[in-house]
Amino acid sequence: MTKVIGKVSATEKSPSTIDDFYFWTDKGRILSPFDIVKVEHVAPDKTQSITYGVVEEINHVTDAPSHFTSYISSDFGDTAATIGNMNRLGMNYVKARVVCNTKDIYTPVLDGKQVSLCDETDIRIALGLEKVDNPLVCGYLQMYQGEETQRIKVELNSHFLIGPDGAHINISGISGLAAKTSYSMFLLNAIQHKFRLDDGSTVAFVFFNVKGRDLMAIDEPNTELSAADKSIYEHLQLSTEPFKNVRYYYPYSKDTATANVQSYAKPTDVLRQKDNHKAFAYKFTFEKSQDKLDLLLANEDDSTGTLESCVNYVINGEGNFAGVSKWNTFDEKLNECTKAGANGGHKNEIQVISWRKFKRCVSKAIKNEVFSKVINNGEVDLTDEIQNTLTANQVMVIDIARLDENTQSFVFGSVARAIYDMKLGADRDNIPDKVILFVDELNKYASNDIPKNSPILRQLLEITERGRSLGIILFSVEQFRSAIHDRVKGNCATQAYGRTNAIEVSKPDYRYIPKVYQNMMTRLSPGEYIISNPALRSIVNIKFPRPTYKQYPNG
Repeated sequence: MTKVIGKVSATEKSPSTIDDFYFWTDKGRILSPFDIVKVEHVAPDKTQSITYGVVEEINHVTDAPSHFTSYISSDFGDTAATIGNMNRLGMNYVKARVVCNTKDIYTPVLDGKQVSLCDETDIRIALGLEKVDNPLVCGYLQMYQGEETQRIKVELNSHFLIGPDGAHINISGISGLAAKTSYSMFLLNAIQHKFRLDDGSTVAFVFFNVKGRDLMAIDEPNTELSAADKSIYEHLQLSTEPFKNVRYYYPYSKDTATANVQSYAKPTDVLRQKDNHKAFAYKFTFEKSQDKLDLLLANEDDSTGTLESCVNYVINGEGNFAGVSKWNTFDEKLNECTKAGANGGHKNEIQVISWRKFKRCVSKAIKNEVFSKVINNGEVDLTDEIQNTLTANQVMVIDIARLDENTQSFVFGSVARAIYDMKLGADRDNIPDKVILFVDELNKYASNDIPKNSPILRQLLEITERGRSLGIILFSVEQFRSAIHDRVKGNCATQAYGRTNAIEVSKPDYRYIPKVYQNMMTRLSPGEYIISNPALRSIVNIKFPRPTYKQYPNG
């Protein structure tokens, strides 16, 4: 028997509608936004149906007609008085938004009907969680307070997160407090755990490490996981094991044994991973990267197409670039094209000034050690790794945290393109059905400020708009959702909102979120997110435990 906490109140100025209703409750009753309540409602067969509502606004009101009246009744402003000259009648009234009715009846609920708290079954029915196909744990709900507290596991239909019914997730929140990476890894670990147990579709993962060494030990257990977090994992029926079948890819550096200037990871950790055949150094040779030179221009505006002409000229091996097979040779030939009076392109179609701009964009990047002559034993080409060896349940972690911005863009673009090409035409039988691409700091590749001609932006648009049909799923993370390209975030079926600031929630991206929920976004705690997914009847405020893998002090 669920507890009655109030009654529906329909007034001339605040009537019940098919979308929402008001109810009064005792002023001592503690409710919170996102709590769910139920009201008995009419049905065509003269039986009862139940309407469920989610709390949006909570107000306290007394019979005082003005604040001045309240001042007078407190012995004319005596703040020390515990009892005023008269006792005011007071109550709370609550606005609840209708989420569903058990018999699909959406006429307004009637004045005077009892409003009750919900049990776990009711809450699952209200949110559409009672019979979830292909369940995937995405966190838990903390409903009500005190003795009536409910902790409820939230499971989504995985088909609405990683296809085929919906795909891609965008996770936003301010740096540090929002725990964006932690929530992403919680979901991804749950996905790997689910697909390790299932006999159906296969999935592989490609992660980019962009901050310190956050993700460079995700297969090592978190020895500091608290008992409280362990009990939450047990409640969610999830394993506390870290990721399995992980391979780490570090930027090549000559000094790996002493101090790898290309990575924040400790050399001893890298060497240990290499001894266990888990870590590899990645390089890019000119022969295998020649057709990717456009990725070095991702942040350059090329409205006239001159830079693209330079790229095509090099790729086709025209003029001085015929037979070029090494980066240093390419750099030499590029220098020749930038000299005054040089015939930089076929029939002088490409001007020297264009070659100089092209050189300025690429020269600094290709001097990085990852752009090398040859790939030796223990070193890999990332495109080959993806197209030839990426298999079911494997996790690739690619470290780009310490690379310069242009080189980061090149690595990311190369990997994204390789995944797309693998799904379109790689000739092997063990290609995973789905590949999940996790990228932090999405603003570097898909912000509103990125040039429209950016090849990486085009690749991301291709993935978000058509990747679902190929089984390419994007897990993207950024601080400010409003800064991301509309078509990228618009094609993400699931949205996760972490703590942010008041300026951000005032942007148009949040206009359809009720004001009280917007305000909540400015004070969410770490381990707390607001989730929107097509399979849910309402946005929900979920919580999640700390990660199961090793945490570094700077992570």
